[in-house]
Amino acid sequence: MYSFAGITALVTGASKGLGRAYARELARRGAHLVLVARTTTALEDLAAEVRAEYGVTAEVIGADLADPAGPETLVRAVADRGLRIDLLVNNAGSGAAGRFLERPFGQSTRSVALNVGALMELTYLFGREMAARGAGGIINVGSTAAFQPMPYQASYAATKAFVLSFTEAVAEEQRGTGVRVMAAHPGATDTGFFDGTTATMDPRATDSPESVAVRTLDDFARGRVASYPGRPANRWATLVARVLPRRAVTGAVAALNRKLGLDAVTDLP
Repeated sequence: MYSFAGITALVTGASKGLGRAYARELARRGAHLVLVARTTTALEDLAAEVRAEYGVTAEVIGADLADPAGPETLVRAVADRGLRIDLLVNNAGSGAAGRFLERPFGQSTRSVALNVGALMELTYLFGREMAARGAGGIINVGSTAAFQPMPYQASYAATKAFVLSFTEAVAEEQRGTGVRVMAAHPGATDTGFFDGTTATMDPRATDSPESVAVRTLDDFARGRVASYPGRPANRWATLVARVLPRRAVTGAVAALNRKLGLDAVTDLP
């Protein structure tokens, strides 16, 4: 079984939500941390917490990974500090909800830049270093949204479909090399994803970030290529989506998202 004790793990999007939960759970398991987000105030608070509670080191790096220069800037900052990354957790992500043609286009382009571009580039840059050493690990955080088209979350689900396909392919390429690659596909999680909009999540259908983090890391330790760290119904839904006709699945998701009000979502003032 893989041990996290003593490794150095880099977590993107670590300032809140699932990224914060991954960071705390990694620290609890003995991993030293490199915490990354656009702004560093919350990261500094988190770093102080894990140092005090778990006795691990925690470095803080501010980087906007949706900026084309962001991933290389991060890699240089890591090198300048003399750090070696043993585990990369590509968690940073964003998404837009609502009718695609009625939402600001910049929301979707940022989602593609962050969920696809930055994730792919960091996998490449840190992954090459790991491959040269013959050791390391990468966890790309996807979503159960990856397994079907999602009207009213069109661009977000499409980016996660990329994460699914890309991660499975790279994992197969690295099989037997000492570099582990895994995709995590949580379902609805209480992370504030819809903060700033009229959309809400039903708390009865969401998992906690802490439970998702625990299950993700357990699955990685077991050597799995795919993790479904939410409630069992989430994984069953992905299986159903792969069996039923695509048109039927798309229509069913559209009906569900209309029921949730995502077809009419607006930004709060």
